[in-house]
Amino acid sequence: MKMETQDAANGWRRETPGNADWARSARPGDGNKYFIASADGHVQEPRDFLSARIDRAYHDRLPGIVLDGKGQPLQKTEGFRPVRIRNVAYEGEDQLRNNAGKTPTERIDALTDDGVDAEILFPNKGLTIWATPDAKFSSAMCRAWNEWAWETFGSYNDRLAPMACIAPADLHGAIAEVQRCAALGFRGLSLPCKPVWGPPDHEALNYNLPEFDPLWACVQEVGLPITFHVSTGRDPRTARGSGGAVINYAVHSLAPTMEPIANLCASGVLDRFEDLRFGSIEAGIGWVAWALGAMDEAYRKHHMWRRPKLKLLPSEYFKRNGFASFQEDKAGLDLAREHGLIDNFLWANDFPHHEGTWPHSAAAIERTMGHLTDGERSRILGLNTARIFKLPIPERYHSQADVAELVNRRG
Repeated sequence: MKMETQDAANGWRRETPGNADWARSARPGDGNKYFIASADGHVQEPRDFLSARIDRAYHDRLPGIVLDGKGQPLQKTEGFRPVRIRNVAYEGEDQLRNNAGKTPTERIDALTDDGVDAEILFPNKGLTIWATPDAKFSSAMCRAWNEWAWETFGSYNDRLAPMACIAPADLHGAIAEVQRCAALGFRGLSLPCKPVWGPPDHEALNYNLPEFDPLWACVQEVGLPITFHVSTGRDPRTARGSGGAVINYAVHSLAPTMEPIANLCASGVLDRFEDLRFGSIEAGIGWVAWALGAMDEAYRKHHMWRRPKLKLLPSEYFKRNGFASFQEDKAGLDLAREHGLIDNFLWANDFPHHEGTWPHSAAAIERTMGHLTDGERSRILGLNTARIFKLPIPERYHSQADVAELVNRRG
């Protein structure tokens, strides 16, 4: 899919300082291109992806459209406040993003034109499958999404790799679904940022507690990485009125993704399950260095209250086991080398979302990664994602030394 349409609101996306002094390129068609894997893309589910695969007893509770007292349409989702549907007139690239990537072949064409070789896939409409305090209902929706995702993308799994969605509050169901999806061939798991849907509640179970040890044991056994995607665990549409779109995105969608990372790094879970791999998706990376420092500071200075005693500092668990994805995050990239996080950061184009970089990913990469070395760019742009999610790398890249090293290390 060639992108020719440009409009005033999106013109800045093409701006770039160029890549004249780069050893390799992020541009599609260049002879010495990086292997590029997007750690975050979103499917375009059909309207019936849940209703066609879930018990009819749940049909009335599924997300949908209802009318208010004045006959105006509202988006109904069990765990969200009702949201008025606005008829936004999308034009130019914004309209193209809304309609892009509806089939696997359309996605491959669009990604190829963007210089992307493979992507990790997450729900789109399906991000609401965790939006309920009813763990069994959430578990049923997760299973339905997984069935649709594997039916649609299973035969493309080397290049378009969907994550298996898991409802951890239904612990026994979650373990069974992890095992089922691992046997099918899913390359990773997606869990909500909080296991029990809703605002923070000290009475509710959370990932730092030993009740989830059976789940971590299962995940470690199947060897799949865990992802925590933004806007899961609680309603991100918290602010209303002026500035709501910005406030909700930055504060109520992105920021809460730090919670599961802290839960795992500070609780001793990673002493008991040393091979767990976990990370945040779409929350950016600028916060990571600060958060790791804050956890270490608390662990050292609050020694009189801390429990349990950890084998490592919280930051060391993240560097050993964790990762975080971003689209454009110059602040985070500026800190990556200094804080030893090059191997923990994963680039993504977030296709086809408006927050992403498609179809001008090369320009975005050139705007933000010029200060990195060739090897650092290579790891962040694709090799880290290939390593974590066990993605195959096409043979045309095997002549590149760092790619060959990773391929040989896998055996």
